[in-house]
Amino acid sequence: MTVPKDAPQPDGSRIPPAAFRTIVDGYRLPLTGIHGLPHWARVLENGRRLAEATGADLAVVELFAVFHDARRMSEGGDPDHGRRGADLARQLADVLAPVTDAQLALLCEACEGHTAGLTHPDPTVGTCWDADRLDLWRVGIKVRPTLLSTAAARERDVLAWAKNRSTDEIVLPIVHKWMAAVGG
Repeated sequence: MTVPKDAPQPDGSRIPPAAFRTIVDGYRLPLTGIHGLPHWARVLENGRRLAEATGADLAVVELFAVFHDARRMSEGGDPDHGRRGADLARQLADVLAPVTDAQLALLCEACEGHTAGLTHPDPTVGTCWDADRLDLWRVGIKVRPTLLSTAAARERDVLAWAKNRSTDEIVLPIVHKWMAAVGG
């Protein structure tokens, strides 16, 4: 896949605008649906907050926020969407702001396993999974602390903060930037 290299997003995420456009152009669900851009943005913010405490690789966490659901085919069950998201990350790896082979491997592991309901001892993969799980309230699923990988995600104030944002389906400012970038 050929996507021109360009500067990262102004929000500091690691996905250049042309690559982001490619990701969004291949997204088959409503951009503002339950697995769309508002969810990606909350996962991004959740991940950034958790990474401060967990020491996770922030580049991987930020990329996970976009790639983990980028190739969903259904708002319901879609067991292969994580693998498809990982495949997309591999296809675009050469245009992502400097990402090492080790970072790409962690990103793909996080995408492929994020729906298995497991925890992970690696702080980066665990942070990715927790960042996504902290937004489960939006679909009526109560977040169970025992299924969170990191102590940071299990903190009472983090759970309350995430629950409020998820149940209210807060639309973060970055979503408006993303929508403008893709002409939405």
